[in-house]
Amino acid sequence: MARFRALTNGRVSAAALALSVGVLLSGCSGTDDKHDAEHHPTVVATTAWEAGFAKAAGIDDVQVIVPTSVHHAPDYDPKPSDLNAVAEADFVLYAPFEPFAAKIKEAAGSRAKLIEVNLDNSADKVTAQVQALGKEFGTASAAESWTSAFIAEYDRLGKEVRATWPGGKQPTVVAQVFSTWAAQLAGAQVVGTYGPEAVTPGQLAGLAAKKPDFVLDNAHMSSGTALPDSGAKQVSIVNFPGQDYDLLGVYRNAEVALKKAMSGS
Repeated sequence: MARFRALTNGRVSAAALALSVGVLLSGCSGTDDKHDAEHHPTVVATTAWEAGFAKAAGIDDVQVIVPTSVHHAPDYDPKPSDLNAVAEADFVLYAPFEPFAAKIKEAAGSRAKLIEVNLDNSADKVTAQVQALGKEFGTASAAESWTSAFIAEYDRLGKEVRATWPGGKQPTVVAQVFSTWAAQLAGAQVVGTYGPEAVTPGQLAGLAAKKPDFVLDNAHMSSGTALPDSGAKQVSIVNFPGQDYDLLGVYRNAEVALKKAMSGS
């Protein structure tokens, strides 16, 4: 009987030990896993635009490399402090036209995961990108909540703009390629696009011949009045969020600018 109790106690102890180890490992996994719901990874974004996507995906504290005062990110010269930030990051968000992002990661010796962000403010592209980032960061629930709020707000803003269509008729626009999303928000018909390369005189003549009601210019890459002799009213569209990195603010600002232009105020 004593031998039976000893063997039983041994088996119970082994089982208990296995259970304890399992619990311990499970706890460690939950603490160290960068995708755990309670652990937000360290995210560095090259510009406020990428930071807006990261915040929408559930990351409240995002470090941004290029100051908001710099409108053309490829011209920025990274500082040593930028390299230090990347060295501590879990993820670095960049756009393909920002070639210094890879150089920053390499120079810092960081093991951060580089994520190329599709900087397109079209509603469908935004929701897809935000949800993809949420999966990467382990913040899918927050990304989904933001997406739902975004869709509702986008619809509301679009209705507000369409209510100011001149004469109640769908307007026609020529848009800089990075501003076509604003035409979608307004429900306008895009009859031509230009940029990002310099527009030739022949292209300008062709766009002017479309007789657009409005020109949606890119505030960050503007070269002045795009179609000066067309009679079209030019609207400056801002793609980047402000220092709060609120991506929804981009759409609210566009709604204000579009309504002002279309209502003639």
